[in-house]
Amino acid sequence: MQKIEKNRQYYKFGLYGFLKNLRFYEAFLILFFLEKGVDYLKIGLLYSVREITIMLFEIPSGLVADILGRKKTLIASFVVYILSFVTFYFSHHFGLLLLAMVLFALADAFRSGVHKAMIFQYLTRRGQSNQKANYYGHTRSWSQTGSAIASLIAGAMVFYYGSYRIIFAMSVIPYFLDMLLIWSYPGYLDSEFDKKEKISIRNKFIKVKKAIVTSLREFRLLRILTSLSLHTGYYKAVKDYIQPVMVSLAMTLPWLTTMDKKQKSALLVGVIYFFLYLLTALSSRSSGKFLTKFSHFSRPMNLTMLSAIGIGLFTGVFYLFHWYALSILGFIFIMLNENLRKPIGVAFVTEASDDRATASVLSIQSQAQAFFAAIVAFIIGWGAQIGGPGIGIIMGTTLLIILFPLYQLKKK
Repeated sequence: MQKIEKNRQYYKFGLYGFLKNLRFYEAFLILFFLEKGVDYLKIGLLYSVREITIMLFEIPSGLVADILGRKKTLIASFVVYILSFVTFYFSHHFGLLLLAMVLFALADAFRSGVHKAMIFQYLTRRGQSNQKANYYGHTRSWSQTGSAIASLIAGAMVFYYGSYRIIFAMSVIPYFLDMLLIWSYPGYLDSEFDKKEKISIRNKFIKVKKAIVTSLREFRLLRILTSLSLHTGYYKAVKDYIQPVMVSLAMTLPWLTTMDKKQKSALLVGVIYFFLYLLTALSSRSSGKFLTKFSHFSRPMNLTMLSAIGIGLFTGVFYLFHWYALSILGFIFIMLNENLRKPIGVAFVTEASDDRATASVLSIQSQAQAFFAAIVAFIIGWGAQIGGPGIGIIMGTTLLIILFPLYQLKKK
């Protein structure tokens, strides 16, 4: 496997992911909603609204990035992220939470896929296209390291202040710094089109549209998109349900008896998430090496999907019977699996699509994952309201098992 060149731009790509994942709220999001008096059905609804909004704006965002410029698109998305954090901080009823979630989704839609397209353009320009899975896995590991550090800091802040809302105010700082970082990227990463070439916006649109159509005519690409999107959508819908399990486990630990419930949860959640994200960083970094053990992309994609839905079922059962330590291990496996799988899947998608429409095709993938995440999130929320989160996770996982023949990848 070819060694990655760790130059200035490599560290900029890594720092972008590190700052982007300083989402101090992430380890406590469901706990924040529960503190606000939001039940599991409404939590499922909030997640669904977020994913539906992403789904509606993903393709337009990819087109905007490919036509008007990726740097401007990313900077605008960070402005909207900051607005969503401010709204979360001041939210005092469900309507404001809904508005904050919509703003967050808009920002996510205009960000996702764009930075990956810049990385892949950079590699193509340098004649290193064969490094896509390995290079993206490395930069993604920076993101997971950021999440690990964010979890510790957020846990300390919740422990000290006794409130979850403070972590949204803290999240503004790294996102402002990321805006400045994106502004410093070289101009050639702004678009696949040569700046010397005088092309009108209308003609750019026509060229990108043709590239998208050409890419999506490949049935193979559609199947890859579905496989990648289903797993990531499932992961996004399931992963935060580890938080109530951690709180339940914290209540049973005798060495935490001197602390109140929020302090216990802050300490345990912060520490577990810290070590979990260090593991996911290692998992992302290992994806390129993992891929080399197979002759074709399809085998690791199928293997990781089957592993996820198998462990997902067991995680739901463990949750149902209050085997909290085992259910936490199940969640950890699902998160590690996603970070091992994602760089491979994204590289697979870009290999099968037209370079001129990379951001748009990756936006279509994000749109598909948002669609699946919205469905799975609502099913899990509904099931959790009826019989607890364990039932919800079992119901959401069962959907993926039923659909597996439709997205199973074949070498041909």
